[in-house]
Amino acid sequence: MENWITEVMNTYGYIGILLLIALENIFPPIPSEVILTFGGFMTTTSTMSIFGVIAVSTIGSVVGAIVLYGIGLLIDVNRLEKIVDKWGHILRLTSKDINKANAWFHKFGVWAVFLGRLVPLVRSLISIPAGMAHMNFGVFLLFTTVGSLIWNSILVCVGAAVGDSWGTIVGYMDTYSNMVLLLLVVLFVVFILLFIKNRKNRINRHSK
Repeated sequence: MENWITEVMNTYGYIGILLLIALENIFPPIPSEVILTFGGFMTTTSTMSIFGVIAVSTIGSVVGAIVLYGIGLLIDVNRLEKIVDKWGHILRLTSKDINKANAWFHKFGVWAVFLGRLVPLVRSLISIPAGMAHMNFGVFLLFTTVGSLIWNSILVCVGAAVGDSWGTIVGYMDTYSNMVLLLLVVLFVVFILLFIKNRKNRINRHSK
């Protein structure tokens, strides 16, 4: 995939970067680390500028985020509640649990979107719950843009600074991504265990 990404960028320049970053936001397996660091490197070997690469990559990030936000709107909390009412008993979920999660996102969603844009894997998918929670679109757009701008600027500038050693940075970012993925898995397991424990406690209290 890395060879395909660099070939697209070499062939189509700014447009290639914009399209790849938009795709990366919709399909997280496409690594933004490769696109951005190689884009930074390209500023040292072509007519492209650091500002230009950051600008088009940020536009691509926002376009991809808007698509996922729209998917979140289509899923909608009400539809999710209907699904949970029908199948939630399998996971011991109720529509009340969905409402709690939705309320949490309404309360802390702005910072979740902003900080999520700085975390591999999460940075793309965070747009879906934002859409499901019907977060104010202007606010979503602002924090998505700012978060994406920071992430893109760091990697593009690092790529430009290290030149043809950009691949080394990608290796470091892969390690970072794997650590984040491991942490997310651990947190998910802890969350499930706590959720099951709380559900059992509630059931026990009601049965007394």
